[in-house]
Amino acid sequence: QVQLVESGGGLVQAGGSLRLSCAASGRTFSSYSMGWFRQAPGLEREFVAAISKSGGSTYYANSVKGRFTISRDNDKNTVYLQMNSLKPEDTAVYYCAAKRSSVVFAPAGVYDSWGQGTQVTVSS
Repeated sequence: QVQLVESGGGLVQAGGSLRLSCAASGRTFSSYSMGWFRQAPGLEREFVAAISKSGGSTYYANSVKGRFTISRDNDKNTVYLQMNSLKPEDTAVYYCAAKRSSVVFAPAGVYDSWGQGTQVTVSS
């Protein structure tokens, strides 16, 4: 399994931007397709975005399409989530996750490894 550590969360005003990073351990990062999920208090964990092993394919939840961008740098073992035009409803703990499956979009249960999460709070 790969170890994942997220960073970049914080407090931002509505309309602002944040970039989350997720650093992975090990030499096999490019063997994993990656995803970002989020969980708000009292709600289920929900899918945000996913990216293929090479970075050539991406998939987004409708709620973030056009505002968020997922990318990866396999040389740096890192996946990113650029979040623009943030809304109060984007407030949540954001988690990155890794899976060996090549299917880009998959439910949370398919993922093999998870980070500890980073808090994103968007004030109105």
